[in-house]
Amino acid sequence: MSLLKRIEQGQTQELEGGKEGGGGTSRLTPLSARRVAPPGSKQRDTYYDLKNRVQNKLLAELDPSMDVSQTAEVRRTIEELFESILTEERIVLSRPERRRLFEQIVHEILGLGPLEPLLADETITEVMVNGSKNIYVERDGKIFRESATFESDDHLMRIIDRIVAPLGRRIDESSPYVDARLADGSRVNAVIPPISLVGPVLTIRKFARTPITIQQLIEYGTITAEAVEFLKAAVLARINAIISGGTGSGKTTLLNVLSQYIPADERILTIEDAAELQMRQEHVVSLEKRPPNIEGRGEVTIQHLVVNSLRMRPDRIIVGEIRDAAALDMLQAMNTGHDGSLTTAHSNSPRDTLTRIETMTLMSGVELPVRAIREQIASALDLVVHLERLRDGTRRVTNITEIQGMEGDTITMMDIFIFEQTGVEEGRVIGRLRPTGLRPKFLDRIEAAGINLPATIFGVGERKRY
Repeated sequence: MSLLKRIEQGQTQELEGGKEGGGGTSRLTPLSARRVAPPGSKQRDTYYDLKNRVQNKLLAELDPSMDVSQTAEVRRTIEELFESILTEERIVLSRPERRRLFEQIVHEILGLGPLEPLLADETITEVMVNGSKNIYVERDGKIFRESATFESDDHLMRIIDRIVAPLGRRIDESSPYVDARLADGSRVNAVIPPISLVGPVLTIRKFARTPITIQQLIEYGTITAEAVEFLKAAVLARINAIISGGTGSGKTTLLNVLSQYIPADERILTIEDAAELQMRQEHVVSLEKRPPNIEGRGEVTIQHLVVNSLRMRPDRIIVGEIRDAAALDMLQAMNTGHDGSLTTAHSNSPRDTLTRIETMTLMSGVELPVRAIREQIASALDLVVHLERLRDGTRRVTNITEIQGMEGDTITMMDIFIFEQTGVEEGRVIGRLRPTGLRPKFLDRIEAAGINLPATIFGVGERKRY
């Protein structure tokens, strides 16, 4: 995309409050002083006046046809012009202040402004912007407030536009919320007035630059090696599974990790709201839903994509998340030869997961008796893997539960692994995912796939010492 294109989209507009020209000697307020200065203070206004003046002059001198995708080359050009402007304006800055100002201007032109340092910080897993002056981040499962701010709601809106425009998405008064993604796959949700009463709200769930491995999950205590061995066997044996849990519990991360066990010679179709799955196989077809256009037409829902995927000769169907009437079509796919399919769903427990699927199936408008729906669920799904984010911020697999079938009008379930909490030390939850001693009914399907799991995995016979 050219720089001119960005300017036309309003992504590099002059920041409000900036002043043109202005010779003479200026001195930049140190960043530490600026961060503690209250909004509207003289120090803050002096800093933004200088930043806007330099930035606006820089934009005026940049070649509008420059291809901003060539980041290194553009950055060198900006740096040359930046040094030239400081010399012409006779602005005296220390080396750290000069570097800080340059980086912030580059972030405004090429990146996401004040969010760039937060997105580069690998210790941050989520960024939450509640209006232009309130930015929060999540570290180690805990929420902290950041000192960085946007200059105004208009400034924040320009950053939101910069995120959604390349994806063909829109956000305005007629469509005041949107799901999108960053170039690295991080998930983005934006909500603007009039439905937001605190100004534009932006939530970014970051993806790790290097995909999390199963070994890391074991080290974090999210899951045990025994449970991983069991789930690996279930994936290879084409057991249909649903990964459930609350918001931010790690469902998508676990789905990404488990998907690596799918054999490379199988055709995989992924279906998502906003593409975020990181499949490592070569034969993968990724589908993404499309919102309606400005005329309210052209919408392609998850349900449409699930139905269409059945005509694309999939070996496995992976749905990023089931949240509506697409649940019925997903059950039909699992019941018509697409074994080994995976999906996620929001819920509070394995039992609640089935209740939610039942409710979502009823949303399809198809007149089916409740018992028929439950029979579909019991027949299609084999396994529920449930995660929770505990009070100390850690994410743990708390249940691995088999769906065994129907007894009367009730779906029967049996825990294969269950998280056992043994205490709390210095605010950290102590516990471990332990086998219940029961073996799943589908163990014969695992053995038929040529996989023999030792009895000790299920806590039978000579147990391992924990």
